[in-house]
Amino acid sequence: MRVSIAALLLGVLLAAAADAQPKAPLTRDEALANIQTADVEARRSAAAWLGELGSMADAPALLAALRDADDGVRALAEHSLWQVWSRSGDAAVDSLFEIGVEQAQRGEGPAAIETFSQVIQRKPDFAEGWNKRATVYFLMGEYEKSLKDCDEVMKRNPFHFGALAGYGQIYLQLDEPERALEYFQRALMVNPNLTAVEAAVGQLKQILIERRRGTI
Repeated sequence: MRVSIAALLLGVLLAAAADAQPKAPLTRDEALANIQTADVEARRSAAAWLGELGSMADAPALLAALRDADDGVRALAEHSLWQVWSRSGDAAVDSLFEIGVEQAQRGEGPAAIETFSQVIQRKPDFAEGWNKRATVYFLMGEYEKSLKDCDEVMKRNPFHFGALAGYGQIYLQLDEPERALEYFQRALMVNPNLTAVEAAVGQLKQILIERRRGTI
């Protein structure tokens, strides 16, 4: 009996030790497969992995995950898309990009514009360089310049829901609610999890109804 109990305890300890061992990191193929599996935790891990190590080639899988049944997967997929979009593939450009982000966060608009302009000059196909400059232009009230940069974003990344929502914000400032509504709805078609945009759509629809009543 003592031998049997000792053997049993040893088996339990060995099993616990095996569970405690760190799991092997995912490969790209495993992450792309797991993000479609029935296992919620596997889908969450895959979405996070693609954000940390994925590339623009993995964006379609993350865009699809924006419609996942699990809210955690959806949130991770959105965050991971921003991570993927913010990598140019050039370490020097990425460092310059981060400087621009920090300048923008500190409210240093002209300096951020100059930095993002350098990013664009060095890597014109990097859509997020254009997007960040568009955002800074918007915050500075330079709406026409912001619109032009949004156009450049969409040429390079037609699924950029941030830029689509950005158009909507610009057209609100230009008092063009119909066009704002159009772009907000397009943003939601790509990413249905944009709750602020969804709320804006509801408000704009009501505003437009009231405007039309006033013209009858």
